[in-house]
Amino acid sequence: MWLLDKFLKAAIKQGRMVVTDYDGATYEYGSASEGEPPLHIRLTDKKAANHIARYPQVGAGEAFMWGWLHVEEPHDIRDLVLFVTKNAKGDGERALKPQGPLRKAAQKLLATVDSLNPRDKARKNAEHTYNLTRELYERFLDEDRQYTMAYYRGDPATTSLEKAQLDKKAHLAAKMYVQPGQRILDIGCGWGGFALYLARHYDVEVTGVALAPDQIAFCQERAEEAGLADRVRFELMDYRDVTGSFDRISSVGLLEHVGTPHYPQFFEHTARLLAPKGVMMSHCCGRAGPPGFTDKWTRKYIFPGGYIPALSELVSQSEKFGWEVTDVEAMRFHYSHTLEEWYNRTVLHEKEIVELYDERFYRMWLFYLAGAEQSFRHGNMVNWQIQYVKDREAIPMTREYLEAESARLRAADEGNVPQWHLDPAFREAAE
Repeated sequence: MWLLDKFLKAAIKQGRMVVTDYDGATYEYGSASEGEPPLHIRLTDKKAANHIARYPQVGAGEAFMWGWLHVEEPHDIRDLVLFVTKNAKGDGERALKPQGPLRKAAQKLLATVDSLNPRDKARKNAEHTYNLTRELYERFLDEDRQYTMAYYRGDPATTSLEKAQLDKKAHLAAKMYVQPGQRILDIGCGWGGFALYLARHYDVEVTGVALAPDQIAFCQERAEEAGLADRVRFELMDYRDVTGSFDRISSVGLLEHVGTPHYPQFFEHTARLLAPKGVMMSHCCGRAGPPGFTDKWTRKYIFPGGYIPALSELVSQSEKFGWEVTDVEAMRFHYSHTLEEWYNRTVLHEKEIVELYDERFYRMWLFYLAGAEQSFRHGNMVNWQIQYVKDREAIPMTREYLEAESARLRAADEGNVPQWHLDPAFREAAE
């Protein structure tokens, strides 16, 4: 316990934490906050303390997954993660990452190797993440199954996830400057929500591609049900195998899975696919600082092969293949609110998720959502929305068209914001 004790003494300055080790010994950290009960942690295995202290991001997650670490009520694992990272906020997430030059170098090397994503590995990675049961994603995503950041134009406390995701789609679509009759490619189309949105709002043809079989099957079902199968086509395909010419390309939540060694291939191939006066819109998680590496826990359990890029990595690579960046927006805090709502919806369906998988999976999922939230709330993570063109005449000279089109799209959907069918209040009203 001495190593974990040393770490916590240095890390905890705000608030109060009490840790009870497996042998009953109690340790206290920080200072009491008036009106706030201390965070009480209980370790149930003699190996827990050292496992956590060696590398907090991995050790704490695994200890929680394995049942070695319990957070006593009225708090939960989200409270613990946000508590520790808020204390470490001054140093970003440095206190939670591997310490010492050798350990840092080793982790960076392993992360780089993991980010190599040839076609067969990319498909396996996608299936690992997205081929989980449909019922799991139904339990915590919005009604349209958007597995990327929602856009909170209003107060997150009073804005539903469904409304925020609808506003995100309007915001992205406006930046694409879509015109009637165009052909659009949606790379990494997920469960089809954005492709179907574009087809509903514009007279266009859309092709969506992704690597998870169940995602594509679900997309095709949705297109048939919506009566859009004649204008929206979904294919189980690596984007590197797409051929043809497209007037617009959207990439929402894909670049996190491409891997830095493949950025040249991504920008070269998409440049080949895009028409001369086309527009590509990319939305991805990003670092508001220099390049880094994905932590071991996330690579191992959630997004194998994944990496969140710095803006410098995206711009420096794209410019080598004839791209011109015409608009960049750093979306701050929106994802933290999105992840908070995903976490709350997951907790709401604990019983069903445990039945689908088991307790270990449920705890793993909670830690993933809480850890991701803190990265966007207390860390240096943002979302990048980047507009690329090959010809600067492809878009208007000023940005007014973005706001005007976004407002038009939102007005078209006014009164049609879906309600989450698993919302307890909605179900009670229906009954």
